[in-house]
Amino acid sequence: MRSAIVGFVVGAAWLQMQASLPHYFIIAFLFGAACLLAALARRSSAYQFRIPLFAGMGALLGFVWAALFAQYYLAAELPKNLEGQDIRVVGTIDSMPSYFERGVRFNFAVEKVLGAEGAAPVIPERLALSWYSAFHADEIQQLADVQPGERWQLSVRLRRPHGNANPHGFDYEMWLLEQNIRATGYIRPDSADLKNVRLNNFVFSFNNVVERCRSRLRERVQNILRDKPYAGVIVALVVGDQRAISQADWTVFNRTGISHLISISGLHITMVAALFSGLIFALWRRSFFTAVRLPLILPAQKAAALAGMLAATIYVLLAGSGVPAQRTLIMLTVVALALWCGRITSVSHVLCLALGLVVLFDPWAVLGPGFWLSFAAVAVILYVSVGRAAANGDAEKPRWRTALKSATLTQYAVTLGLVPLTVLLFGQASLVSPLANAVAIPLISFLVTPLALLGSVLPAPLSIWCLGLAHFLVAELAQVLNWLSGFSLAVWTVPIPEWWMFALALLGTIWMLAPRGWPARYLGLFAWLPLVLNTPVHPRAGEMWVTAFDVGQGMALLIETEQHRFLYDTGPSYSPESDGGNRVILPYLRARGINRLDGMMITHSDTDHAGGALSILKEIKVGRVSSSLPLEHPIIRAAPLHERCIAGQSWHWDGVDFAVLHPTAASYDSEKWKPNARSCTLKVTLNGQTILLPGDIEAVQEAELIADKGAELAADVLLAPHHGSGTSSTLPFLQAVQPQLVLFQVGYRNRYRHPKQEVFERYGELGIRRLRSDEAGAIFLRFGSAIEVSEYRQQHARYWYGR
Repeated sequence: MRSAIVGFVVGAAWLQMQASLPHYFIIAFLFGAACLLAALARRSSAYQFRIPLFAGMGALLGFVWAALFAQYYLAAELPKNLEGQDIRVVGTIDSMPSYFERGVRFNFAVEKVLGAEGAAPVIPERLALSWYSAFHADEIQQLADVQPGERWQLSVRLRRPHGNANPHGFDYEMWLLEQNIRATGYIRPDSADLKNVRLNNFVFSFNNVVERCRSRLRERVQNILRDKPYAGVIVALVVGDQRAISQADWTVFNRTGISHLISISGLHITMVAALFSGLIFALWRRSFFTAVRLPLILPAQKAAALAGMLAATIYVLLAGSGVPAQRTLIMLTVVALALWCGRITSVSHVLCLALGLVVLFDPWAVLGPGFWLSFAAVAVILYVSVGRAAANGDAEKPRWRTALKSATLTQYAVTLGLVPLTVLLFGQASLVSPLANAVAIPLISFLVTPLALLGSVLPAPLSIWCLGLAHFLVAELAQVLNWLSGFSLAVWTVPIPEWWMFALALLGTIWMLAPRGWPARYLGLFAWLPLVLNTPVHPRAGEMWVTAFDVGQGMALLIETEQHRFLYDTGPSYSPESDGGNRVILPYLRARGINRLDGMMITHSDTDHAGGALSILKEIKVGRVSSSLPLEHPIIRAAPLHERCIAGQSWHWDGVDFAVLHPTAASYDSEKWKPNARSCTLKVTLNGQTILLPGDIEAVQEAELIADKGAELAADVLLAPHHGSGTSSTLPFLQAVQPQLVLFQVGYRNRYRHPKQEVFERYGELGIRRLRSDEAGAIFLRFGSAIEVSEYRQQHARYWYGR
């Protein structure tokens, strides 16, 4: 069974790597092949042959199952002709609303589509909607009343699922597919003829009951801990909603390696199950003092197992059923069923069964880091504990010393055992994690979480006392974590390793964690050497790499020479906590092992260009910042060294020439120009191959550049000025530059409608190759003997892209 389950997981993961889904004929053929392997395995008398046969059968079934799952979910597509149209829908709010600065977001289960004339359009059954209060001042109070389970009639404007596509970035399109959300959109404001109306206060369903309970508990905690800095952490521990935790706090939690505790983790669920199980066991046994005598009806062990399983189920439902929660619930359920049936269950069977069931219900779980970290942590604990003999003399020691030693060794094993996987997934590992977890695990698991759960359900004033104490403990812990995360060596950063480096380090880890008596366990450290000595890749001499990130409606390009790295713009600001810097650029830099930028240029103050700068300046070292920003701008105050962009500036790195062409020094003294007109325009040249980066300059500045620079504007690659707006990319400018390739950094269906159709066609009429970030994802250019161009959505093709 175990080999078949492992094969099933591998098969599901294999499907998620495909650029397109297999045809139903191929799926049927693979299913037949799986049945054939199963028959051969059952007939084989040789054990060594049965394992690979069952594993192969499982892999084929996992591939087939994941493919059928994906086919079913992708069948409900929003037709392209409905994008951007107003549609009237009736349905229920089927998730906890998420409030943000400008409104509220929630998932919407469509029950009916209202058509004005003829047949109503067909749209997906689940939508992710945003309701912006800025549309109308009278909407603010109504937005505050949105609750799960309510039935509404809404006017919505939808679009197909689309997200930014960058290496090592969050795959929003895959996440939407996993949630079975096949369209996103926003709610249109009320008009004289059409109004958004609440039809029912609550529509009964199991999901609506769960989500309403989660919402009520969250509101209760938020009301009691109003304006408290770590209220979001308490909410996360009660209902699993982590959206109120600030980005700064997440940075501290990640650097100290305790982010797994700031959620409904397996440890928390196990603790709740054990608490209720122990309580019922004690009361059940003592029921002989009553007239009921419950143990004669049902043994106390079975009653305790049932109580623990039910408590864990309720907690997992309130937690939102994440992968660690699912894994723990399945394992507890299997153990409880084994106890009820009187069958001894191997822990390895329990772990494999949990692994298989999680993938059975959610084939996309294999793409999440939490899936692998969760099961790997349990596997490490089992590896270092099950079947190992106790040390001589442990039985004679006090129980508390034995328990402390066991906990210490377990924490050591998990910390060491997860390093290769953590580095593979994130390109970094926390060096202060053992110390931080030694403090945080008992505090969060045995004090904060029980107090938070009790405070969320007890009446006042008990709820106020419990939640207040829980918040006080979290605040005190946060001070310790802030101190630990402040060390320069708190985090070990390394480039994402090659597969063979990870495999070798994994084997070395298994060797080091082997039982006592295993020969030369220290030799496992040598297997880590390729991982430890892994260095960032960089262009060779005579090469230059340019990465144009897919940041949505904004600009951000990374220019790399042999020994230097330069960032041109930093992408937009998405929200007060999210921007192109911390969502796109920093994850890419960390994965590459880049912890320093030699320079950064902020072309002008518009947030779609400067939005991510502060996040980058907070996280990594930047040599100098060039910009056209006002001198009082926060970015300038945060920069270690700043200089204004002025035409005529130039520098030379590793055979690459950088020249600033615009703006002039005189333009800073004039107040008539908008920020766009002062965009820093940069020309970068390597061995006669040139890329021109003009920021958001417009027609007037283009004419000035033609007059001042003339033939010097010629470039092989052009970043479309102002994202291809109608006020830029004039014909004389394009004729002066004469690019072979133009890059449009634009957001999917952006509200400015960039690039303008006539501008886009103008480039095409001149025979210029056109690439758009909303279609290509991140775009990679390699300058050397020739200019090599690649697109992330083609290079990393997945079957859900472009659906």
